[in-house]
Amino acid sequence: MRGFQQSHGLRDDGVCDDATWSTLVEASWELGDRHLYLRSPNLRGDDVADLQARLGRLGFDAGRVDGIFGPDTARALQEFQRNVALTPDGICGYETLRSLQRLATRADVGPSVASVREDEEMRRGSRGLDGKRLVVGHSGGLGALTRSVARQLRLAGASALEVPDPDARVQARMADQFDAELYIGLAAGAPQSYVAYYAVPGFESVGGRRMAERFHAQLSALGVSLDCTPRGMRSPVLRETRMAAVVFELGTASVTPAWSPRIATAAVVATRAWFAGPER
Repeated sequence: MRGFQQSHGLRDDGVCDDATWSTLVEASWELGDRHLYLRSPNLRGDDVADLQARLGRLGFDAGRVDGIFGPDTARALQEFQRNVALTPDGICGYETLRSLQRLATRADVGPSVASVREDEEMRRGSRGLDGKRLVVGHSGGLGALTRSVARQLRLAGASALEVPDPDARVQARMADQFDAELYIGLAAGAPQSYVAYYAVPGFESVGGRRMAERFHAQLSALGVSLDCTPRGMRSPVLRETRMAAVVFELGTASVTPAWSPRIATAAVVATRAWFAGPER
């Protein structure tokens, strides 16, 4: 079980929780096993992720490779169909799959449109924390630390919303509804500590990785004695959020009185550096 969790970017605790079971089910699908189209609830699976990756590398913006067939994926699929003279019905069936396979060589190289767009948005974004909309969330047991991080971000000029909820999808939905520019999550209980950002084979969140690197650097500089190495993962909250997101996993360590203000300071300094731009 842990081997599967590690290979699929999940918390590798050996527990078959909801996230692990959902990933097991989604991993059973390969592109071509079924027709893919926009419906409610959205289709989810590794076949959807494969489709998104192929479209993105061909220049059609299907959004991030999250394995969720949403409106962005439907629009990108229709645009691809128009370009290859197919009926733009937004359904990935036999003819569409055959066209994708015919272009497989071109679709196997280069970054996706979503990665390039995210990088460009970061470069164009305004600098400083004044007025920035941020969400700080946790799934339980870290309320005091979450409040400390949110309070320090507000003192620095940001609008910071605290979201304590055990359901990662609820946290992601509230962050999306708040129209946040960055999500910072806090968690505990995994076998190791790390700072996670969204990544799957062939795709990673550029903004998430840069924030994870900045957070890790500041935690180390402030003497938080945990191995907080940045780590690409596909945990539910990282996958479901539309904005760049990171989760600081403390592992099995307890938050000491000295660590709480250090972690809050690291979050503020890292966030300010993240908004300052990728070149700084």
